[in-house]
Amino acid sequence: MKAKSSAHYQREFRRRLREQGLVKKEVWIRPEHAKHLALVEKQLREANGSQWIKGVMSMTNKTNLWTTTSLHTALQEMDLFTNGAASLELIDGIEPSLHIVMHEFGDLPVFLTVSGDQIIVESILWSVDDVADVVKFNDAVLRTHKYFPLSTISLDATSSGSDYYQMFGALSSTSILSNVIFEIETLATNVIHATEAYSEFLTIPVEA
Repeated sequence: MKAKSSAHYQREFRRRLREQGLVKKEVWIRPEHAKHLALVEKQLREANGSQWIKGVMSMTNKTNLWTTTSLHTALQEMDLFTNGAASLELIDGIEPSLHIVMHEFGDLPVFLTVSGDQIIVESILWSVDDVADVVKFNDAVLRTHKYFPLSTISLDATSSGSDYYQMFGALSSTSILSNVIFEIETLATNVIHATEAYSEFLTIPVEA
């Protein structure tokens, strides 16, 4: 069965935000502040969003080196999963991975793996077949993907041989747990934003 395009998850994501009484506002900022805006946007969705984030998170914990299995155990205790905003499944194999379903993002599927000293978080955007002009789209991505904080777009082949665009982020396997959560949530947000930003290149319907 063909994987669902990110446009499907974008529609579900927007529908759920509207049901929560949230509204969309456009802002203009310098590109280097995109990461900070992502933090503020997430906070302002909460009822107590007027309490601004203070301080800077420590990026790593040198005494801890995550594996996919240990991350699975630790993540189950985090609010993102205990409050039902997302669900988590460990997929065993030669290289185990975590299948994360982001319910607040229209059930967007995200996959996480630990490989050596890196944690990779990724999600499928859409098939090459869903792009009207691949050359123009690739050019646009190369010129603009830097505006999505912490995430990069790649072109990969699935096990069935089909080519799909994916969005991914990477961080150190010594990262503290709160930064892993932030990476997961940022990737999901960027998938939704990328679907909107590149909608003109797609043959699939995307909600404005």
